[in-house]
Amino acid sequence: MRGKSVYLDTSVILKRYLDEEGSDVAKKLFRDAYRGEVKLAFSFWNIGDVIGVLDKRLRRGQFSKDEFDFLKKGFLAEVKRFTRLGVLEVVPVHSLILADAWKLIEKYHLYQADALQIVSAKYVGAGSFYTADKRLHQVAIEEGLNSILLGGE
Repeated sequence: MRGKSVYLDTSVILKRYLDEEGSDVAKKLFRDAYRGEVKLAFSFWNIGDVIGVLDKRLRRGQFSKDEFDFLKKGFLAEVKRFTRLGVLEVVPVHSLILADAWKLIEKYHLYQADALQIVSAKYVGAGSFYTADKRLHQVAIEEGLNSILLGGE
């Protein structure tokens, strides 16, 4: 794998599967990974987070059960495929990463999930950090990451 490492938070992973502002960039990152031009990274935490967001949309009536199942299965299959191809690093959630995240929680008053994203990106030495969350974007920059904001809220 000769490409740079890019870290994706949940909001950007979802843009791969949903049509939203910034989806074109997310889809391009996944295509680039297929070609071996970039290596994607996200936390093991993000897998459950993506499923949780999809489930929330199902409960709100934004998806049918068939659409939910299709998106969930597609996402999980892609995680498996990308991992096997060596173009995705799924960062484990372990005690040292969590302890580092706790420091960021106190320093910036973040949610644990957000702090975990920043720590995980640093753990893999990501060249870029993609998010659609303006607050997370600002903290990532303050923490020395090359953060890219996609259609942020």
